[in-house]
Amino acid sequence: MDNKKAEIIKAIKKYHTIIIHRHVNPDPDALGSQIGLKKLLKHSYPSKEVYAVGEEMDKLLFIGDMDVISDNKYKGALVIVCDTANISRISDSRFDHGDMLIKIDHHPDYEQFGDLSWVDPSYSSASEMLVDLFLEFPEGFIMNKEAAKSFYAGILSDTGNFMNGNTTPRTLKIVSHLRTYNIQPERIHNNLNVKAKNASRLQKDILMSFKVTDKGVAYFIITEDLLKMYGVDRLEASNLVNTLSSVRGNKIWAFFIEYPSEIRVRIRSRNIPIASVARQFNGGGHSLASGATIHSWEEVDQVIQALDQACP
Repeated sequence: MDNKKAEIIKAIKKYHTIIIHRHVNPDPDALGSQIGLKKLLKHSYPSKEVYAVGEEMDKLLFIGDMDVISDNKYKGALVIVCDTANISRISDSRFDHGDMLIKIDHHPDYEQFGDLSWVDPSYSSASEMLVDLFLEFPEGFIMNKEAAKSFYAGILSDTGNFMNGNTTPRTLKIVSHLRTYNIQPERIHNNLNVKAKNASRLQKDILMSFKVTDKGVAYFIITEDLLKMYGVDRLEASNLVNTLSSVRGNKIWAFFIEYPSEIRVRIRSRNIPIASVARQFNGGGHSLASGATIHSWEEVDQVIQALDQACP
């Protein structure tokens, strides 16, 4: 593993142009790892060309914005893909147009890709991985406040405000290091966690109307009409998934969110592994936090039945 990390450092130092990708529909860790890496490299090597590409998420612009670059930039470039387990989920299809491709991810390694791959599910987040990488190989790299803020946002989100089981002593040590850069963590927390009034009203509806099976699988369906009724976008709605974690007896909880051509499923669990169920429905993820995609409301019952079967 140390050899892989050393090779990543070697490649970063070698290439003049570095283009950083992450997954579609980015969450704060996808953006935090991507933008944090870009900011750290630009601060450390001002003469290098470093870009972060992919679609933007308005609600997460506080982490950083995306670059728009031409195809020519990929010629002779190093491409790094952060926080992405599957090729199909990489944002911007030009990821394989560079000279070298590196994968850095903390999800289980179900699909290998890249000339060099560092995958380690023991980390809480891709953001934590990258901070740890530069702490282990500090020569030539300079952390700054802006990079630290992005990395912190990624770790904060993927650990559920440091409450999830993936928060380890190493995680807290790395977070402690980031806080030495005067990152104003309360602002980051507010940006990620403070809800608009409309989202709070939807949250109340979720608690009043969710369904639960006899085995403790709770779920809530979010249609396009419901989003319009509350004036909430899909990202705001999906971020409410852990609302159902506060209800005693809920072992697994899931949201089914309507998109124009599909239904995205967010699945969470207290202690029952769910990733294998997500993989049955075009998804995957972590043992206790996964996502899936279905294409009709009729499939909702199939997902619920599979989650029921996962319960002891």
